[in-house]
Amino acid sequence: MPTPPENRELSPYTGWTRAHWETTADRLLRAVRPYASPRGALIDLPGPRPSWSGARSDGLEGWARTFLLAALRVAGSQGEDPHGHLARYAEGLAAGTAEPGTDDPDSWPLTTDTRQAVVESASVALGLRLTRPWLWDRLDERTRHRVVDWLRPALRPSPVDNNWWLFGLTVAGFLQDAGIETDRAAATVDRSLARIEDWYLGDGWYSDGDNRAFDHYNAWALHFYPVLHAYLAGDRTLLDRYGPRLRRHLDDHVHLFDANGSPLPYGRSLIYRFAAAAAPWLGTLTGHTPLTPGATRRLASGSLRHFLDRGATDPNGLLTLGWHGPYPPLVQEYSGPGSPYWASKGFLGLLLPADHPAWTDPEEALPAERTDTVRPFAPAGLLVQTTAADGLVRLHNHGSNHVHSAPGAEDDPGYARHAYSTRTGPSIAPAPADNHFALLAADGRATTRGPAAPAGAGENWAASLHTPRPGVRVLSATLAHGRAEVRAHLVLGAPEGTPVRQTGWATTPEGPRAELHPVHGYPQDTAAGELPTGETLQGPGARTLALHGTTTGPATLFVALASLTADPAPAPVAALANVRVTGHTLHVTWQHDSTATGTPGTTTRLDLDALVPA
Repeated sequence: MPTPPENRELSPYTGWTRAHWETTADRLLRAVRPYASPRGALIDLPGPRPSWSGARSDGLEGWARTFLLAALRVAGSQGEDPHGHLARYAEGLAAGTAEPGTDDPDSWPLTTDTRQAVVESASVALGLRLTRPWLWDRLDERTRHRVVDWLRPALRPSPVDNNWWLFGLTVAGFLQDAGIETDRAAATVDRSLARIEDWYLGDGWYSDGDNRAFDHYNAWALHFYPVLHAYLAGDRTLLDRYGPRLRRHLDDHVHLFDANGSPLPYGRSLIYRFAAAAAPWLGTLTGHTPLTPGATRRLASGSLRHFLDRGATDPNGLLTLGWHGPYPPLVQEYSGPGSPYWASKGFLGLLLPADHPAWTDPEEALPAERTDTVRPFAPAGLLVQTTAADGLVRLHNHGSNHVHSAPGAEDDPGYARHAYSTRTGPSIAPAPADNHFALLAADGRATTRGPAAPAGAGENWAASLHTPRPGVRVLSATLAHGRAEVRAHLVLGAPEGTPVRQTGWATTPEGPRAELHPVHGYPQDTAAGELPTGETLQGPGARTLALHGTTTGPATLFVALASLTADPAPAPVAALANVRVTGHTLHVTWQHDSTATGTPGTTTRLDLDALVPA
């Protein structure tokens, strides 16, 4: 399948056009065909291990998620299907629901027996909804009854109390459109939306359940399903409620993409890769976006190219379990070989007609390319920092935690780090944690961070509180300007003489340059040492800088300057800010940096004592 020529006039940043998206979709779909079961109902992709749901569920997952891609491809072409994608999936749909839950080699697991099948029912239902004139309406009545029987249990309350509520909503939306079980479907929609309402914190941010897990699920699930359902249903009331929330979220979400196209790797399910582009496409599709059409395509095409150009597919054209290439430490136990194909959501832009400005306007620069930014995401306790000189994105975490985080539990590297970037780590245990502040035991073991509670945020700072040991609290704050970071930790209640350690960015030999400089509380006459952190999702040979200090009383303040930059010859980080400490108050005067686009000479004052709860 020939690759379309690049168009650098229309797409000066990526070279890609709609034709590249269509060709890529066709290639991904053709690549999975050899792995279909005898009648095409399961797609059993090769992988290092099955998910915890088992091989049969994994086969359904491979089918459902690639069916969603086929649906977007065909619906975006108004039914034109020269590669025969839908015919193959129609055959698989009939076979999978003929005798579900049996030993038939094509049968689908039941949603009542296998929880993961509830997840996949959403992709099945959404694919049917998008392609209804060309697939569902042409099925025989018997097959349609069997498909409905398989989907119907997904209308029950969600078995998992997080974004899973939206899978039943998506099934209900299809059944409503098809005129089936409309009253029950409407009740499911109302119940699902009521549940996620409990988790909406404002400014476009949801928590993913009764916790503080904030990550890309905000974009590719918690906004994606309600807004797309409202749009497809033509429900103006729902769209007027959820569309502005999407727009507000995109104000933040767009800042999480590097100039090289990479979305920020933080949180879980990162193997979905360019699914992070789904929400920007959805904003354009529904008219609820702060982005111009050219910026939307630049973001989406940049993200897709970022992964495809860096080995996201194997020699057989299959998406792998990883970030760029395969990377097992990134993979959750619920993910099987077909899981990466939730990246299909990133093809939502194909629903826009070929003459839409998102396809015909010239690409425009991303925020990370235009100006330096320090931006708090207040409800989530996050602080984003971007630099236009290198297009690099950093995220400082002062409030996002894993669903299962608890005091004493092992930290999840996707949530518990103090900082993440588009071109570094995180490191994986047993290597020392990057971007971490720890108390050290006599044997050198470092404390975990555990849940971090937000302690406040401002124009260029954010803070949080965590409890590394019983009776010990640490108030952590990050202040940022340009590429400079001030990292402050006020240790409360630790015995005098307790050793502490601050680590920096986990950089690879080919990656950006990192610095970590002592300011207060650490010995001033020593440079940061270096710790090996092994392989990260960016590649092997990663190392992190580390500073060591010791508590001197019931309240000890440690302050360091840090920097991460792709500038090959950066000014020393110590020259980027003048930090004065008075008691537990920071006075930071930001200095001139030849690569910065912000105003030098401004001062930030932060009283850490005022952020500590009584």
